Amino acid sequence: MPNLSKLKENQSLLKNIQRGVEREAIRLNAAGQFSQDRHPQVLGSALTHPHITTDYSEALLELITDPHTSVDSLFKQLQEVHAFVQQSVPEQSLWGQSMPCHLPAEQDIPIAEYGTSNSGKLRHVYREGLAVRYGKKMQCIAGLHYNFSLPNELWTALNFEGNTPQEQQNNGYMALIRNFKRYSWLLMYLFGASPVVNATFLDDKQKALLKPLNSAQDSYYLPYATSLRMSDLGYKNDAQSNLKSCFNELTSFSKQIYDAVTTSWPDYEKIGTKQGDKWIQLNTNILQIENEFYATIRPKRTHGRGERPITALMKHGIQYIEVRCIDIDPFEPLGISPKTARFLDAFLLFCALSNSPRFPTGSCHTSEDNFNKVVNEGRNPALMLHHEGQSIALKEWGLALIEQIRPFADMLDASNEGKDYAEALAVQQAKLKDVTLCPSHKVIEMLQAQEKSFNEAFLSLSQLHSRHNQDYALDIATIANFQQQSEVSLAKQIQIEQEDNISFEQYLNNFMQALSLKP
Repeated sequence: MPNLSKLKENQSLLKNIQRGVEREAIRLNAAGQFSQDRHPQVLGSALTHPHITTDYSEALLELITDPHTSVDSLFKQLQEVHAFVQQSVPEQSLWGQSMPCHLPAEQDIPIAEYGTSNSGKLRHVYREGLAVRYGKKMQCIAGLHYNFSLPNELWTALNFEGNTPQEQQNNGYMALIRNFKRYSWLLMYLFGASPVVNATFLDDKQKALLKPLNSAQDSYYLPYATSLRMSDLGYKNDAQSNLKSCFNELTSFSKQIYDAVTTSWPDYEKIGTKQGDKWIQLNTNILQIENEFYATIRPKRTHGRGERPITALMKHGIQYIEVRCIDIDPFEPLGISPKTARFLDAFLLFCALSNSPRFPTGSCHTSEDNFNKVVNEGRNPALMLHHEGQSIALKEWGLALIEQIRPFADMLDASNEGKDYAEALAVQQAKLKDVTLCPSHKVIEMLQAQEKSFNEAFLSLSQLHSRHNQDYALDIATIANFQQQSEVSLAKQIQIEQEDNISFEQYLNNFMQALSLKP
């Protein structure tokens, strides 16, 4: 495992770290309600646009940046994408919370459509399958994904194990992911921002697990929770309950996902794949496709249309990692702040370059237990976590981790000739010393002070942020570029539809046959 002195010798490479953001948000209509209209054509094709698409529902936007070698350029593009969306549909606003707004009846939540092409239909049917497996409401939970990669040369320069540069890179990223599993509870404490949920999101059984925040019983919470989005209220189901990965090896992780997307599940067999002529799920397997695997972090590799993610990973290796457990920051117009991004950079660098032994016999239950404890009761001053066979207070361990991350923040500052990373670290250190600075605490404090329901309070805040993004001054060239991207994406969708020359059944069969674990 590389040491700090070796990293300092290669410090200049840190300038080439890349990071990107995928931010999800529900579109609200002019009345502040869940939008029932189709994805606006002015935003281009959700199938082919590089920066603006939909996630589960027609109303659930996903805004995507390119990879950036600086946080400043990342946020410039993220701001521009938000501004273009808001200025293109000025009568609408974006819901600024991870947990959904007041939702329409289950049958009235529109599943995203991607046109008549086979690839577009595959995306839609996959989402139909999510509806029958998990329910539509759960699929309207929004998150923020942070994509991160270290320069390829760094893995080799720091002597990671492996016979080839790609093996060294694969082993380095898997080491990062294992440490992420050990320490990601810290992110839930620092950035969890969904301790409260709209009552309409819950069934009676779920309500019994929570407490009403007000006398009207229209908002429910856990007093010490940080992120209900990442709790059992979020993406959980029986089929995936045993699908856990400790990420000891890329090959074993890939084999586990391969088995899940090729092994049928009895409950899904009972549902079937069609109702009459309508497709309602792609198959009856534990996972329809790889993306259905709900994890806090994933190894990733870009892949071509029709290529399977697992096949691309095994053939070409890990290219970057995707952090998936970050809540939307409801107090930030873009859903995340630059200080948060810089802390994530330092945290992930620490995870990658610190000692990361493989979990014994694939067991990482202690790390998962720590994560779940912080999700449900992270602000409890008496909370104890488990570390190296002993109990330890969250605050004590968290402050110790800050000190372990500090040298990496300092090197990032040195390579970028500034102090931004040290300042970002100080902001998070302050939260460990004072829980009232945590966004989860601020959410509850705001709702109690305003005496408003979850929906009322976050509607006001969301509309405020939307006006901010709508007022952002885009230059003429940037507007023209976005408009061209929208037009090109629409034309590309038409071209894809015209080029289809096989049935959807044959396309789906080919798609399944493309799955391979061969390197």
